[in-house]
Parts: sequence; structure tokens; C-alpha cells
Amino acid sequence: MTTSRAGGKPITVGVDESEPAELAVRWAIQEARRRHRPVRIVHAYEWQAFHPWLYGVPGTVPAIDLRERAERLVRQAEEQVAQAGVAVTGRIVDGFPVPVLLEESRTAEMVVVGSRGLGGVGSLLIGSTGVELAARAACPVIVVRETGEPDAEGVVVGVDGSELSEAALEFAFRAASLRGTPLTVIHAWQTPVLAAYAGMPSLWVPEFDEQAFAEEAQLALAESLAGWREKYPDVAVTPELVRAHAADALVHASRNAQLVVVGSRGRGGFRGLLLGSVSQHVLHHAHCPVAVVRPGA
Repeated sequence: MTTSRAGGKPITVGVDESEPAELAVRWAIQEARRRHRPVRIVHAYEWQAFHPWLYGVPGTVPAIDLRERAERLVRQAEEQVAQAGVAVTGRIVDGFPVPVLLEESRTAEMVVVGSRGLGGVGSLLIGSTGVELAARAACPVIVVRETGEPDAEGVVVGVDGSELSEAALEFAFRAASLRGTPLTVIHAWQTPVLAAYAGMPSLWVPEFDEQAFAEEAQLALAESLAGWREKYPDVAVTPELVRAHAADALVHASRNAQLVVVGSRGRGGFRGLLLGSVSQHVLHHAHCPVAVVRPGA
């Protein structure tokens, strides 16, 4: 199924029968309109997950029923996108969500998923699919949460002065420009806290020059923005220097944001980790959709 013409890489949406997936489709429709991109609906057909003599054997009645449900799900999502006047294609792929969507990310503008799918544990705010995709996808990943203020304004991005946050900053500036909304750039800083000194008398606690740390953070924030204001003169930028943990500062800012953008890893991230602790915390606790941008993605 296709409708109005749109070129370029598609905005790919992973769908299942969950409510968060429906929200992901709605978000993708709006983003496709802004970027003049088609939408690609993808459903991972998980017949392999069912016990072979109960469900999933190709050609059996239960397997046929599952396939029909999958086809109906994709068809309904396609119709929803088409009714919004956005070009759309749909695809059902045999396999599990993470590897299927990772492969799709190679040719996508971005991959959009709900915060939790049908397999999500009720107590978790975000499912494993969103976390794994954010860590490994070849393009930006947007996780759409169930919550969010309807009158929220602006885009929020976290920076730390590292090269890894440049990709997030570029994505955030473009997102704000496309929305015609302001952009808040947050650089959070804290003085070092050494666990070895915890509980020791104050005599043994090292003294830090807080003013020096604040000035260093201010310089890093200014350097992060160098050139971007000239490239996006239409975006009203508010730099914010916050003395707090970066994850807490971004979650707090997300209460009044349309979108929060983070890099996959920050300055303090271990090279072996594909997704940093700040990004994971924001994914789990933000009050609006979260975009995770990996360098080179």
C-alpha cells in the first residue's frame, strides 16, 4: 500500500498488538510529515517462540491463525498511515524483534518502537527491545513512551563536551528546526565523588575547586554549541548549565519536552559498553519520547 509521494530512507516502525506500538505509529506519522519521508511498518513474526507441538509449526492451524493476525496488524497500521496522507509500505518478517529491526535499521532514517511490547514485564518502564536497539542500531532509535504532556514544547538534548555527543546535538537541532520549537541544550556537571572517602572524617575528604569545575563545564557547553547556531539560525537555543547528575537533569527536563535526545555513550562511558548509564536511565524514566543517537548512525 502506498499513498502520497515521499523519497529518501523510510522511518521504520516496529509494531505488535500493544498500545505503546500504536503510539509509535502515531509518532512516526508526524515525523514522516516533517521530514517528507515514507513510513515502513515492520512486524517480526515470532512463530519460533511458541512450543512446536502447540503453536508455530508452519502449515498448522495455530500457525495460520498467528500469520493472519500478523497480516491484519500490519494492514491496519498501513491503513492508519495512508489515511494521514503519508507514503507507507508494510512487511512481515520471520524472526524475533531485535535482530529483525537491527537489520531494518541499516536502510532506515530512524527506527521507532514503543516503550514496551507484548512481551514486556509490567513493572518495567521500557522493554529489552528498545534498549537493545538503542545500543546497536545503525540509525537513530526513538522509543515512544506511554506518557507525555499534551502541551509540551521544545526539544531537549544532553551534551558533555565529547565528540560522541555531537551526533545527538546535530539530531536535536534538526528536530527542533523541523518542529519550529526551541531547543534546550543541557550540560550537567558535578565535582568528583570518590567512593574511597565515603564515611571518612571531613579531614580526609579532598577539597575541590568548585568554581574551576563550573568554568570548565561552561566552556565545554559553549564549545559544543560552536557553529550550530549559525547552521540553524531558526532555532531558539537555551544553553543550561546544571549542577546535577546528567540522567536526573534530563529526566527532569523531559517533563516539558516533546522529545529528549541523548547520545549512546557519554564522556565517562566505558568503551566496551554500547549504551551508557545516562542513556539507559533516560530511556527508563523520561516523560516523553527519547531519541538515542549513536555516532555514525
